[in-house]
Amino acid sequence: MISGARWRLFYASVLIAVGAYPAGVRAQFSCEKPVYLTLDTGHMGIAHLVAQVLARQQVVVTFFAANEPTQQGDGSLGSYWSAWWRDRAAEGHAFASHTWNHTYWRADAGTPTAPAFRVRPSAGPRAGQEFILSAAQYCDEIAQSARRLQALTGQVPLPLFRAPGGKTSAQLLAAAQACGYAHVGWSPAGFLGDELPSEQFSNQALLQKALKNIRSGDILLAHLGIWSRKDPWAPAVLEPLIVGLKERGFCFRTLREHPRYAGWQAGKS
Repeated sequence: MISGARWRLFYASVLIAVGAYPAGVRAQFSCEKPVYLTLDTGHMGIAHLVAQVLARQQVVVTFFAANEPTQQGDGSLGSYWSAWWRDRAAEGHAFASHTWNHTYWRADAGTPTAPAFRVRPSAGPRAGQEFILSAAQYCDEIAQSARRLQALTGQVPLPLFRAPGGKTSAQLLAAAQACGYAHVGWSPAGFLGDELPSEQFSNQALLQKALKNIRSGDILLAHLGIWSRKDPWAPAVLEPLIVGLKERGFCFRTLREHPRYAGWQAGKS
């Protein structure tokens, strides 16, 4: 057991050591200016490179996952990627649903007493088709991804979800909350632009815009591979963005620590 005097000496040495770091590194200890980087699934072609950047920079993020088509393997939540998800869990990242079939809300189709939604998934056996889901069926879309994430990571996912494209309605949000899930979008400055055509929005321009506009508390959004972008945003912009934000005193946290969702998560635990 460490004596009181030795403990005080150790604690003082830690404080001195932390104070010796630059401001951007000290912020990672105190987290006075948190940002919340979130990564949605995609074609997963850059997933290993993204993981390397996050590990090298010692940054934790929140992954929103759907079972989307991938460049390799049987879908982003398929068996091919199981080790990748397990490794991310061991690194301390957080996980939440992005619906199972990456199912876009298109319009409300029910009534206040019997809500239903016109949807169009971009994955799964009905990809590209429009059809109606009841509130219970939409909730199962969310829950199926959460169940799969738990099986892959060994962790209970956060009681949160992100609708594909961020497209929702008041009725859909109420239905999701009734079955235990709060919706998470992103901050205006947190739209990092990796979905945009690289011919019009270069990586350098997107990096400069993000570093200029991101503020404390922002939720940031990027993906694990966008099919349409010819010059991939990640990992080319990811590491300089993380380094640049750290230099500006920002720190990275998962949505486990986000004050807007803390009460909701506590009520679901």
